[in-house]
Amino acid sequence: MTDLTARQAELAANLARVEERIQSACDAAGRRREDVTLIVVTKTYPAEDVRLLSGLGVRDVAENRDQDAAPKAAACSDLPLRWHFVGQLQTNKTRSVASYADVVHSVDRPRLVTALSSAAAHHGRDLDCLVQVALDAESGDVGARGGAAPDTVGDLADALAEAQGLRLAGLMAVAPLSGPFADRPAAAFERLLEISTGLRARHPAATMVSAGMSADLEEAVAAGATHVRVGSAVLGERPRLG
Repeated sequence: MTDLTARQAELAANLARVEERIQSACDAAGRRREDVTLIVVTKTYPAEDVRLLSGLGVRDVAENRDQDAAPKAAACSDLPLRWHFVGQLQTNKTRSVASYADVVHSVDRPRLVTALSSAAAHHGRDLDCLVQVALDAESGDVGARGGAAPDTVGDLADALAEAQGLRLAGLMAVAPLSGPFADRPAAAFERLLEISTGLRARHPAATMVSAGMSADLEEAVAAGATHVRVGSAVLGERPRLG
C-alpha cells in the first residue's frame, strides 16, 4: 500500500508541474486554461497508474499500441475516462480499437477511414477522428512518423465527414524530426493551425487541434492547440526496451 501511495504522490506532483506549465503557456498566449485539454499518454505504464490518474482528476488518457491499450481499457472500464488512440493504426486493428477508443488521432489514409467506419458500425459506436498531418511529407507522401501530406488533408477530411459512425473532429500532428520544420516545433504547430483554419472553412465543427508533447507543449499552446498529449512529464521516463 505504501508503494501505491508513493506512486500516487509522485503522479500528483508531476501533474501539478504539467498543469502549471499549461497554465503559464495559456497566460502567455492570452488563452483560457479551459480551452486546452490535457491528454495523459500512458503507454508502457500499467492499468494501476491509469486508475491513480483517474483518482487525481485525469479524464483523458491515450495509448499508441492496440495490444497494450485494449486490456488496459478493459481493466479500467469502470472509470470515467475518455480513451484516445494516438499511434499509427493498421487496418486489421481497427475493430479492436473501435471497441474502446473514443477518439482516434491518427487517420492518415482512405483505407483506414473505410476500415474504421466498418468497425464503428460493427460495435454500434460513433468515433471522433482526427486527420494526422505529416508536416515532413512532400506532396502525396506519408510522414516518417505516420500522417498524411498536407495537400491530401482536405480529401481525407471529406471522406471522414461522410463516413458512417465517424465524426471529423479536427487535426493532429507530431513535431517532425526532419524536413523544413525539424527542431522548429513553434513553426510546425503554426503551420498546423494554418491547415486547421482552412479545414474549418469547409468543416466548421472540426475544431480539435491535437499537438504538443512533454518537450514542446508550450509551443503548441502558443500556436492554438486544443489538446496536448503528455506522457513522460506526468508518468516519468519510460523504461528502455531491450
